[in-house]
Amino acid sequence: MPPSRPPRALVPSSRPDGAVVRPRPVEAPAMRLFLLHHAGGSHLAYREWAEHLPADWEICLIEAPGRGRLHRLPPHPAVDGLARWAADAVEPLSDRPFGIFGHSLGAMAAYELTRLLQAEGRALPRWLGISAVRPPHAGREAVRRRSHLPVGELKEELARIGGTAREVLDEPSLWELFEPLLRNDFAAAEQWRPDTGLPPLPVPLSVYGGEDDLAVSAASLAGWERWTTRWLGLRLFPGGHFYFQQAVPEMVGRIVADARAV
Repeated sequence: MPPSRPPRALVPSSRPDGAVVRPRPVEAPAMRLFLLHHAGGSHLAYREWAEHLPADWEICLIEAPGRGRLHRLPPHPAVDGLARWAADAVEPLSDRPFGIFGHSLGAMAAYELTRLLQAEGRALPRWLGISAVRPPHAGREAVRRRSHLPVGELKEELARIGGTAREVLDEPSLWELFEPLLRNDFAAAEQWRPDTGLPPLPVPLSVYGGEDDLAVSAASLAGWERWTTRWLGLRLFPGGHFYFQQAVPEMVGRIVADARAV
């Protein structure tokens, strides 16, 4: 992998809604990588990734409404809305080759985003990365219902799957801000109903997951193969649902290798 440039201060895109954060702007990048975050998360989930990318790649972090600088905007209650939001964010930056990666809820949105770009005749990604989410044909019954759990059970579930800072669970004022957003995002994931009558995507697809993920099994992840005409394989890493948090250099390196393979 070519050496990376040191990360710069976060720079919002030129879009007035500030939906895209570019930690390391690159002039005429060889590749732009759009990243979509998980339920209850924000672009900060990928804050370390920029320093591990090739110097001629630009990382573009898509911030969903309801968090960060966009905290005054209502969160989207459905995956379709997230996909439309992301499509509008990607459009001004699709003049260069690009790839899309999403984790968990972000992976649902990444898949629907790619479908939306195809349906509207827009530029398609050169590569799609899906992480830690069931394939479209798995059905809603494959999802654990979390959005309406009592507070105590919900906190236990979050502690079990990881990805949420302990202080958010323990500090009442932080939890008060976080809980409505999290429940909204969980509900969106639970209600996701992708169209299973569509043909496979004409986009190379890589799928990633944790070997010990309690939310989605390796067997389920392997089911994504039927949704692409060019399957690049399933990549499993040690760890649970947020496996990549302990292996950022390895994860980014694998993504770069997969995207370059196409």
